[in-house]
Order: sequence, then C-alpha cells, then structure tokens
Amino acid sequence: MDVVAEAVAGMRAQLAILSQACDTLAHPELVALLSEVTAVVRSVPALEHQILARLTTETEPRRLGEASWKKVLTTALRVSDKEAKRRLADAANLGPRQAMTGEPLPPVWEATAAAQSAGTLDVEHVAVIAKFHEDLPVWVDVDTRAAADRQLASLGAGLTPEDLRKAADRLAAMIDQDGPEPSDADRARRRGISLGEQQADGMSRLTGWVTPEWRAHYEAIQAKLAAPGMCNPDDETPCVDAEPDEQQRRSDTRSAAQRNHDAWLAVGRMALSSGDLGSHNGLPVTVIVSTTLQELEKSAGVAVTGGGSLLPMADLIRMATHAHHYLAVFDRHTNEPLYLGRSKRLASPAQRIMLHSSARGCTRPGCTVPGYWTQMHHVQDWKAGGATDITNLTLACGPDNRMIEQTGWTTRVNHRGQTEWLPPPDLDTGRRRVNGYHHPERHLLPEDDHGP
Repeated sequence: MDVVAEAVAGMRAQLAILSQACDTLAHPELVALLSEVTAVVRSVPALEHQILARLTTETEPRRLGEASWKKVLTTALRVSDKEAKRRLADAANLGPRQAMTGEPLPPVWEATAAAQSAGTLDVEHVAVIAKFHEDLPVWVDVDTRAAADRQLASLGAGLTPEDLRKAADRLAAMIDQDGPEPSDADRARRRGISLGEQQADGMSRLTGWVTPEWRAHYEAIQAKLAAPGMCNPDDETPCVDAEPDEQQRRSDTRSAAQRNHDAWLAVGRMALSSGDLGSHNGLPVTVIVSTTLQELEKSAGVAVTGGGSLLPMADLIRMATHAHHYLAVFDRHTNEPLYLGRSKRLASPAQRIMLHSSARGCTRPGCTVPGYWTQMHHVQDWKAGGATDITNLTLACGPDNRMIEQTGWTTRVNHRGQTEWLPPPDLDTGRRRVNGYHHPERHLLPEDDHGP
C-alpha cells in the first residue's frame, strides 16, 4: 500500500506543478495543456474498472459491510445511487474479465475500453455507446456487435458526444432495418406538420395540426385519390386519373389509412413530374438518390436520398422505372462536362448531382444537414484561386460554408477523395476531420476499408 500511497502523492504533486504553470503559459499552450489533462482524466475510469472487476470477482459486498455493491460505492465514494449503478455497469462491460477456468478475458466492449484507457473517450461518449449496445436487438450476433463497438470507439475519438449519438443512431438503423374553440390566430400558431426521425425499418411517423383550409383541400383530394381502387401500388397499372374499374375496387384490400397514404404519395409524384416546382440550389426540384451499381445489381441494401433518409433498394428500383436516366448519371457520369475551370464560379447541374452522389450532405464532421439543404463549397477557396472543378467542389450547409470565411478553418481533399475539415492549429486536438454520417454503408466495414 505504501507504493500506491506514494504514486497518489506523486499525482497530487504533479497537479500542483501544473497549477502553478497555468499562470505563465501562453493562451495556445493553455489549450494544449487542457487537452492533455482531459485525456488523462478520461483514462482514470479504466483504473476504476480494474478495481471494481477485482472486487466484484473476488469478494462479496457484505464482507465490506454493505448489502450490495451499489451501497459500497455510495458509502465509500459519497456518490448517488444512480452514479454508483452507472460505474458498476461500466465496469462490467469495460473492465477485465475471467473465464470460469480463471483464464483472463478481454472486456465485453473491448474497443471502447481501449479507447477510454487511452483517454480519447469521455464519460459522455461511453454513455452514448452503452445506450447503443443496450438498444441493439437480441438477434445481433457477437461479431457484428464487436464491429459496431470498434466503429463507435473510433468515431468517438474525434467527435463530441452529441455528434457521436447521431452517428450511433445511424449505425443502429443500418444494423436493424426493421380545448376551447380557438381563434384564427390560435389556429395559425398551432398549425404545423412534423416528419419524425426515420426508424430502423425505414418508416417515419407523421404528426401535426392542420388548418381548416388545409383540411378542405385534403378532403377534396382524398375523395378522389384515396377511394377504393385508386392509386393502388399492388395493381400492375395503378389508376391515378380515371375511374377504377370494378375489378380494381374488389381487389383493393388496403385500409382507409393505407389508401390515404398512397393518395398523398401520388400527389407528391404529380407535383414533381409537373415541372411547376422550379429549382432549388441550382437543380430542378426532384428526388435525388445515391447508390452503387453493385447494390442495384443484387437488389439489396439501402440507398441515400438527398434529404438524408434511407431508401430500400426495392423502393429505389420501383421509383427508377420512371427515371432510369438519373441512375445513369451516377454510373456513367453523363455527357455533360464536369470540369469548368475558372470560367464560372457556380457549379453546373451535373456537378451538383454528382456531389449529391458522393458527398450526400454537409461534409463538416458532426453535421447532419442533408444534401437538399446544402450549398456548393470550394475546397480550395475561389478567392484564393480554387477552380470550379468537380475535384475541388463539395457540399456544406450555409452556416458551415460561411464559417470557413470567418475563421481559421480550412478544407482539403485527402487521398481517398474525401473532404477534410482542418481546425485552426490551436484547436487541432484530435477532432475527426471527415464526416461519415451521410455514408451509412461505411459502417461495419473492415477498419482498413472505410477510412477516417
């Protein structure tokens, strides 16, 4: 115990030295010190896991004077019941283990344990990963769980906990593809429709409140397009503009709610095909979908839309029967030239479509803004001589695009063709430089295949 006491005393002495140094260091040096100290603090739980693993394996809480291990911690450490429970759960998953024969075993979440021991993951990062593991369906196999743990541990080393949670949610989706009468002003304030987060099975919940005017329009459309036999996706040739025949009516087994859904899907198709919606960010308003030729050929997997949602391959193939030429854009690059040199600052429509396919959304790490709401960004600034070539263009949301011009951040293309975002030198403490959120197909690939 003397050795332990001396080591702890040494730690306290080193902290005192660092405390004195704070008064003399320059501001960039203070940021560097803060980063180093944070890494050390983050690694401390690894020692705690080792301690708890020995205690819970070799003895019983009653031998230490309490009825449970949670009570041992709340008494000895003066922490809350909730905190004690969290520490014990983390130790069980991140601490060393032993087989029945006494043979040492790695932690359950081996990659996360190693990252925490190295000081790259905070308690909040670990909580995100823990929730991810807890929410995984029981049928997910051990190898997939381990691969997911490696993926999240690697991502967490360069993302904030909030950004890691978004990546974890996307990874989970890839794994499990399954009052009184109001006044007019009150009604106007309450109006709104929300499309919920896409669930693991690809479905999304639509909720909201609509005005009397909206309902009046809805009722007229519903009377026509949601009638039995209309807009039925099960029919070889769905009826959308004439009257359905008797056979179409009799064979329609959809519920009223399903007919309503299919009616509004038909309305959306009509609006997109009308050509009356104009353009958005330099492209005609249309559905843009990114996938690979290999996935199309095997009719499996999911594609990614310009809105950031996942689209099962069967749905994509059904949609593409009316717009096959859009698929050719991604496969054959079309005949429209993609290299414009410095003759224009604005990207051509063909370049924008290609960027929807390659970048899919804002490329700054942690940003989840999908392609439909992004702007073209010159990797090498146009003002500094950057050309409007496809190799020098990427996607960025408005705030991040403007941030480049107002701060010391820069962008570049790495050897994999991915856009890297480089922070100012004083803040470059290991944050991830490439955004993988919009590329769910990279999840669970071998580590040497999916890049940083």
